[in-house]
Amino acid sequence: MDSADAKIAGGGAATAAHTSEPLTLKTKLLYGAPSFAGAGMIIPIFIHMPKFYADVVLVPLGYLAMAIAIARSLDALSDPLMGWISDHTHTRLGRRRPYMLIGAPLCGIAFFCLLNPPEALKGKDAAIWFGITFILYFIFHTSYVLPHYALGAELTQNYNDRSTLFAWRESFTILGTIVAAGAPAIMMKTMHLNDRQMFFRLGIFFGVVLTLLYWLLVLTVKERPDFVSRKSNPLVPGVRRALRNRPFGILLSSYAVGSIAGAIPATMMPFFTQYVIHPPDPNVWVSKLLVGYFGFGFLSLPMWVWFARRVGKLNAWLTSFFLGITGGAAMFLLRPGDIRWLMVLICWAGIGFGAGLFLTPSMQADVIDYDELYTGKRREAQYTAFWSMLPKFIAIPSAAIPIAILASLGYVPNAVQSPHVVFALRAIFALTPATCSALSFLIARHFPITQAIHTAILDGIDRHAQGEPALDPLTNMMVPPPKPGPDEDTGWFLDYFSSGELKRYLARGGSQPVRDVMTMAAISICVSIASVIYVLNRVHSLSTDPGAMTSVIVVAAGLALAIFAFHLMRLGPARRLAAGDVPADVVRAHLGQVIEAVHEGTPERAVG
Repeated sequence: MDSADAKIAGGGAATAAHTSEPLTLKTKLLYGAPSFAGAGMIIPIFIHMPKFYADVVLVPLGYLAMAIAIARSLDALSDPLMGWISDHTHTRLGRRRPYMLIGAPLCGIAFFCLLNPPEALKGKDAAIWFGITFILYFIFHTSYVLPHYALGAELTQNYNDRSTLFAWRESFTILGTIVAAGAPAIMMKTMHLNDRQMFFRLGIFFGVVLTLLYWLLVLTVKERPDFVSRKSNPLVPGVRRALRNRPFGILLSSYAVGSIAGAIPATMMPFFTQYVIHPPDPNVWVSKLLVGYFGFGFLSLPMWVWFARRVGKLNAWLTSFFLGITGGAAMFLLRPGDIRWLMVLICWAGIGFGAGLFLTPSMQADVIDYDELYTGKRREAQYTAFWSMLPKFIAIPSAAIPIAILASLGYVPNAVQSPHVVFALRAIFALTPATCSALSFLIARHFPITQAIHTAILDGIDRHAQGEPALDPLTNMMVPPPKPGPDEDTGWFLDYFSSGELKRYLARGGSQPVRDVMTMAAISICVSIASVIYVLNRVHSLSTDPGAMTSVIVVAAGLALAIFAFHLMRLGPARRLAAGDVPADVVRAHLGQVIEAVHEGTPERAVG
C-alpha cells in the first residue's frame, strides 16, 4: 500500500493495492484493541457458564448440552448469511463498519443477560433462559466479528505485514482472555463475592468495553474505497467457488479438525481440575491455569512472528502442533494432586496456541488473494464466514457431547465422581484433543502458498487489472483476466449448479434442474423435521436425561436446515435454466472449464 493507505486510520484515500509499505502502528492498535473485550467474553461463556449453570443454577447437564447444541447450530447458520450481507453492503460507512457499530452493544447486552440469570429461575426455565441468551449472544457476536475479521484482510495485502497485523489483534485477544481468566479468582478472593455477584460485575465491564472499543475503531479506521466500491457476487455461486479453492479447502479442513482440540478442553477444564486433580479451591486454580495458558501464548507471540519470518508461516504453524500434541497427551497421565504438573503442561500447550492464533488468519487472507486472481472479486467476509461456520458445526458436538456423556455416566454436581466419570474426564480432556491436533497437522502439511507464491499471486492480480493474462503460480497455467459483462454474469449464474446437475440438464433438458433442486431441498427439510421430532420426543420431562445422541441429532437438524436454505436459493435460477435462458453450448463450455479447474486443483476460470 502507498502512504495514504498505510495511514488509513486517518481517512486517507486508497490507491495502489499491492505495494509493500506497512500499516502504521496506530492502525494496527485500533484494529486489534476490540478483540480484548471480545475474547474476554468468550472465557466466562465457554469455561465458566456450563459449570455455573450446572452447579449453581442447577440446570440438568443433559438439557444444558442440548441448549448449547441448539444455540451453536443457529449461530453457525448465521455465519454465511452475515458474510454475504457484509460483502454486499454499500453505505457511507463502508461494508464492515455499520455492523460493528450496531452489533457490539447488542452483543454486550446479551452477554450480561447470559451471565446473570434471574435467581428465581430453576431447572427447565433456567435452561430456556440459557438457550435464548446464548443464541442472542452469538447472533450479535457474528454481526460484528465477521465484518471485523474481514476488514483485517482488506487493510493490507503485504505477506509479512498481515502476520504482524493479526499478531497485534491476537495479542489483544490473549490479553483479554488473561484478564477474564484471572478476574473471577481475584474478585472472589479480594472482594469476597459469590459467583452471581462476580458475574454481574464481569458482565457490565466487558459489555461496556466491547462497545467503546468497537465504536472507536469505526470512528477512526476507514475502509479502503477501492474494495468498498467493488461489485460482489451471488451467495450460492460464491459458496461453490470458495469450495473449489484448493488452498482454502486444505486450510479450512485443518482448522476444522483442530477446532475440536480447542473446544473440548475449554468446556472440560473446570470439571477435570476439580474432579480429577482435586486441588484446594478448584475455581481459583482454574483461573490460574487459564492465565498460564493464555499468558504463555501471549509471551510467545514475538517469538512466533520472528520464527514465521525466518521459516515461513506454514513451517512455523506446523512446529506449533508439536507442543499441543505432546502437552495434551501427557495430561492423561496426571493423577490427583498433580496440579503443578498440570500447570506446566498447560503453559507448554499455550506456547503452541499463540502461533495458531495469528498465523491461520494471515494464511487465510493469502488464500483470499488467490481467489481474487480467478474471480476478480474481494470476498473477505464470505471466506471468513466459512472459516467460522464449519469449525462451529464441528465444535458443537465437541462442547455438548462431553457434557452429555458425563451425564449418562452418572455425573453428580459437587460430589465425588465414580471411576467411570473420572476416566471419561481424563480421556476427553487429554487424549481426544491430542489426537485431533495430530490429524490437523497431517492436513496442514499440504498447504501450498509460500511467500514467493503469494508475491506471484499479487503480481497476477495487477496484470489482470491491466487487462493482461497472468500465471497461476500453483499450477503454472495462464489465467485470463475476469471480464465484467454478460460472459462473467453467465459464469456466476451457472455456478448455482454442480457439474453433475449441468450434465443431467444437457442430457435430459426440460425441467431437470428444477427436479434436482427440489429433490435435494425435500431430502434436507425431511431430515431436519425428523430430527426435530426425535428431539421433542426425547425432551418431555426433567425426570429423564435427553442423552448424548440428542445433541448429535440437534447438530444434524441444523446442518440439514442450512442445506435446505442453500437449495431453496437455487430454485429461481433452476427455473431460469430450465426455461432455456442459457444456450446449451455455453453450458458445455462452462462445464468443461469447471471440470478442468477441479482436475487441476484450482478455482474456476471465467466463462468466455
